[in-house]
Formats: sequence, structure tokens, C-alpha cells
Amino acid sequence: MIAHLRGRLLSKTPNQAIVDCNGVGYDVSISVATFSELPAEGAEAKLFIHTHVREDQIALFGFADTQEKRLFERLLTISGIGPKLAITVLSGISSDRLVAAIRGGDHATLTKIPGIGKKTAERVVLELKDKLDDLAVPTEASTGPHHGPAGDDALSALVNLGYPRPVAQKAIETAIAKNPAAAEDFEALFRAAMAAIR
Repeated sequence: MIAHLRGRLLSKTPNQAIVDCNGVGYDVSISVATFSELPAEGAEAKLFIHTHVREDQIALFGFADTQEKRLFERLLTISGIGPKLAITVLSGISSDRLVAAIRGGDHATLTKIPGIGKKTAERVVLELKDKLDDLAVPTEASTGPHHGPAGDDALSALVNLGYPRPVAQKAIETAIAKNPAAAEDFEALFRAAMAAIR
């Protein structure tokens, strides 16, 4: 099975990447978090891969880091959650916040994710609460100031891109100060924070 891909990034959208590895283009489903960490089209990309095999298809799901991949695979163990819903969950919330919500039994946060109802949220907490010990949640994330879900996700994306956390935090604060409405919109906030860093 395919476990890792490294090659030229032919194209990317928030839910799909096509990676050319020695002349073969692999179509990979990705989360928004992984999308934000991918380089520009034409550059070399690396993805950790989960190969999902069904009778009628083989699908590849790609992740920028092993923590997101492990979380995806844990979600698949829950009845009622298939790979498409699992990737939607990881697009709707950062890995760190998802782990914290599951450990804390925070059903309210989980039900805000598209596709997750009350019963599924309860199953996720019940079945995964004690199975996430190997997934570390950075302590700075819980001690630093929060700027809502979009702010937390933008901070996570900037840190994953290699910016120091204090620099990323300052850029987000600057972006929100200039345009308070951006605090509700991950994409607008992420772009404004990137501009503030530059």
C-alpha cells in the first residue's frame, strides 16, 4: 500500500492535490489544514498517505503530518464515519482542537463540525477519549490568547508553515485589529496574517 508520496505538486484545491511522482499523477484527497501547508504548484510536495481500498475503488488520503494521519485513522474506527466524513471533520477543526474536544468530552464543539450530529459526537468521545495518548496537544496552544476557531486554525497553519508561534500570534492580532470581521473567516484571516508577517 502507498504510505508516503514525494513529487511535484501539479495542482491543489482545499480538498484535493495531484502529485506527480516520476510521471505518474496521484489524485489525493486532503484536508484544508494540509492544503494550507502545501507549497506552491510546481514545487516539491510530501504527503503521508492513507490508502483506502473498497471493492469499487482505491482512494488516497494525504496529510502534511503524521498526527493528522493518525487522527484520521482513529476516526475511521468509529461506526458511521467513513474516509470522506473523516477528512471533512479534519477540515472543519484543527487537529489540536479536535483532540482537546474529544479528551474534554466537548460535544458542543464537535457538533459544530459539518456532518457530525449529536449521536456521532457522543460516539467519537466515547470511543476515542482514551485512545489519543500518543497525539500530543501543544501546551502553548492552550495557554496563548485565543481568537476564536478561525484564529486558532490560522495560528496552527502559520506555525505549521514554520513561523515562530509569537510571530504568528502577533500577525493574527494585527490582522484582526485592522479588520475585526476577519476573525470569523479562516481564509481572510490567514491571508491578512501572511501579509502582516511579510
